[in-house]
Amino acid sequence: MKTEVTIAGVTLKNPVMTASGTFGSGMEYGEFVDLNKLGAVVTKGVANVPWPGNPTPRVAEVYGGMLNAIGLQNPGIDTFIERDLEFLKGYDTKVIVNVCGKSVEDYLEVVDRLGDQRVDLLEINVSCPNVKEGAIAFGQKADALYNITSEIKKHAKQPVIMKLSPNVTDITEMAKAAEAAGADAISLINTITGMKIDINKRKFVLANKTGGMSGPAIKPVAVRMVYQASHAVKIPVIGMGGIMNADDAIEFMLAGASAVSVGAANFMNPYATSEIVDGIEAYMKKYGIEDVNELVGAVQE
Repeated sequence: MKTEVTIAGVTLKNPVMTASGTFGSGMEYGEFVDLNKLGAVVTKGVANVPWPGNPTPRVAEVYGGMLNAIGLQNPGIDTFIERDLEFLKGYDTKVIVNVCGKSVEDYLEVVDRLGDQRVDLLEINVSCPNVKEGAIAFGQKADALYNITSEIKKHAKQPVIMKLSPNVTDITEMAKAAEAAGADAISLINTITGMKIDINKRKFVLANKTGGMSGPAIKPVAVRMVYQASHAVKIPVIGMGGIMNADDAIEFMLAGASAVSVGAANFMNPYATSEIVDGIEAYMKKYGIEDVNELVGAVQE
């Protein structure tokens, strides 16, 4: 039974990876999950300099999920290389580094620094709804997405995954722009912009007013967008958005995802990623599927 999947020439032992920002770089989850068992660890976003993130409160529970306005708090590329990448060297899993920035130059600086590191793929976060400086603009305008993707491709030593925002009119337009600019793969969806108000205090629950919504409530939107994007481009699609168990992961693969990222589920169940790996294998045995890639895009039209 074959569980390996290949994304932009990089072979993962299975299609299950972590979603950026929900798993750190694996250090926090090491006592719960054998990182060697995962297809890949996707790190929290890293910038060229340390970012303090947004003021608190910046996390709130909502029906069917959560809102976060962390604002991509991170220690910066220097600490990240010394601490996080050093930690991940101890594991037999692929490493995907999520890169964030406030300008094209910021992104390029991080991409250049990672060029000679033991990193398998880069995931470029142009779609965080909680950063005011312009990252969201890169992910919401096709021409801006094309421009930043093409610039990053000129510098990147590793294959490039562009992480797309769902907060757009037409996801296929964005997917096509990323592909045309040379992206090796795309991942989607990032969080959906939301808001929560405390009716007793008559105040916004999040200091940022708005936040990114994740969790099971957004899954139908994510599945639809993955289906549309996978039919619009020829490059691999990594699906995410509300995956809580193996059934959810398989649904994304049937819609057209070559691999999946597990995010909010990690907060509720730190064993989620490992259980999803086992669940996909159990599903394959149940239905006599020899190669997990047979599931990709296999929904009957």
